[in-house]
Amino acid sequence: MDKSVDARVQAVAALDEPTRRRLYDHVVAQPTPVSRDDAAEALGVPRTTAAFHLDKLADEGLLEVVFERRTGRSGPGAGRPAKLYRRSDREIEVSFPERQYDVAGRLLAAALEDAESTGDSPRQALERRAGKYGEAVGRAARSEPRTPLTRVLESHGFEPREHDLGIDLINCPFHALAKDYTDLVCTMNLRLVGGVLTGLGDTGLLAELDPQPPHCCVRLTRIGSEGGEG
Repeated sequence: MDKSVDARVQAVAALDEPTRRRLYDHVVAQPTPVSRDDAAEALGVPRTTAAFHLDKLADEGLLEVVFERRTGRSGPGAGRPAKLYRRSDREIEVSFPERQYDVAGRLLAAALEDAESTGDSPRQALERRAGKYGEAVGRAARSEPRTPLTRVLESHGFEPREHDLGIDLINCPFHALAKDYTDLVCTMNLRLVGGVLTGLGDTGLLAELDPQPPHCCVRLTRIGSEGGEG
């Protein structure tokens, strides 16, 4: 899943142009990759127009370019491979505020598998998985010097707001799930954010549960401040 909001918005915006959207719909409806000539003929547009829009869709990652010889021949005299287009494997989701339901789904699925193999409760497995996921995120950010914690949290949809006592998380990336399964999802969130702190190392912050709807149920408190461990 593409994590850049700007990239996702730009990709979706590319489909706003009517001819481009028709070309995209045509390509994805075909059982085999489509050439520029085939697309132009199907939509009744000039080949140059079809080529421009197909390449734009490929640039945005919505279509994938492949090269094949349409004659079925190979070797000398077979001709140059044709440039063809098919739907890419890229998945695009755009939501405002940012949501990360795909992350929750993967954590929950992995937790169920873990619970079956270890005998732990699904809740225990989910908390462990969320913590490990958060640590992996933190370690990845630590490998890039001077990556601030707020940028890490922002890239995962939390909308961090710094203040003297710590960081408030204005947005919950799992909002709909948290409304229906508050205790389970908030604990998952706590382990995930705590894991990010562990992965980053030496942040001077502590992740705590502090539900204040509609904000995230987790807040980060500076260690030694009121409410944090001293």
